Amino acid sequence: MNSEKTTYIFQDLQLLFNKTLNTYNVGSSPAGLYDPIRYTLGLGGKRLRPVLLLMAVDAFGGNIEDALPAAMAIEIFHNSTLIHDDIMDQAQLRRNQPSVYKKWNTNIAILSGDLMIIKSYEALNNLKTTKFQEVLTVFNKVAAQVCEGQQYDLDFETNDHIELPDYLNMIRLKTSVLLAGALQIGAILGGAEPDDAKKLYKFGENLGMAFQLQDDLLDAFGNEQTFGKKIGGDIVANKKTFLLLKALDLAQGAYKDELTSLMNNKNIDEDEKITKVLQIYRELDVKSLTEKQMIKYFDKAFSNLKEITIEESRLDALYQVSKNLIERKS
Repeated sequence: MNSEKTTYIFQDLQLLFNKTLNTYNVGSSPAGLYDPIRYTLGLGGKRLRPVLLLMAVDAFGGNIEDALPAAMAIEIFHNSTLIHDDIMDQAQLRRNQPSVYKKWNTNIAILSGDLMIIKSYEALNNLKTTKFQEVLTVFNKVAAQVCEGQQYDLDFETNDHIELPDYLNMIRLKTSVLLAGALQIGAILGGAEPDDAKKLYKFGENLGMAFQLQDDLLDAFGNEQTFGKKIGGDIVANKKTFLLLKALDLAQGAYKDELTSLMNNKNIDEDEKITKVLQIYRELDVKSLTEKQMIKYFDKAFSNLKEITIEESRLDALYQVSKNLIERKS
């Protein structure tokens, strides 16, 4: 294993991955199938999952170029879930641009998203490694768990008895495990010992939990231009977020009645609903409580990194990414 300090930072690997993505041959005909895929992959984004995968490879002294097919597989699969999520959530914007089902239609979005799942396995199949079976096992596991998490999310829409632990488990599956799996795959490809690869998975899981709680906060209190989609969308949809569940848990008397009424009123103006719910959140200090929970997961992630048995300097880039995510606005 290479024991020298890593020379790659997040931006280096982000640039490398974007160059690879820009040369990716999506396909061309029929255009109605392939254009939405090209559009989706071209919308930009931080490319957090594939870059973290490459950072894990680098941390353990592996070859970055050899791991690019796995990074592509993670990013293509992730974007397939976004296409499908936008349909289920009726989200009209994705990264401040029309979502695929709004730009084309629902049927096209479903089919293009389906093909992207196939394309993710096609990319993974380009790996040249003796660890392919280990990588495939992790990929399959987290891909299935993402679907499980999405189903829980859908179930929550019609279930008024969701508790905070239920929600935290749902976001672990829907959001955290793919990020965690990307890091574990990177560690495997980098030559990490199995125990260290699992520790890096735990780091990613806790980082992903913090990331999703931050997403909940940004949806309620962020800036629409930097966040890339309409603020208050979760409130309008009565999404069972950490903020809403914490508010329902804390609300008493008039606050409880008003919050319940706002959730059940199907005729209320969307902007009015958002304004009133946010006011209740402020009165109950829900924003601060969510931030504390988010920081708790970030701290757990930092602790997971400290347990890994390689030179601490090789994990500097991952530490820095974690710190940057705490301050993100989109």
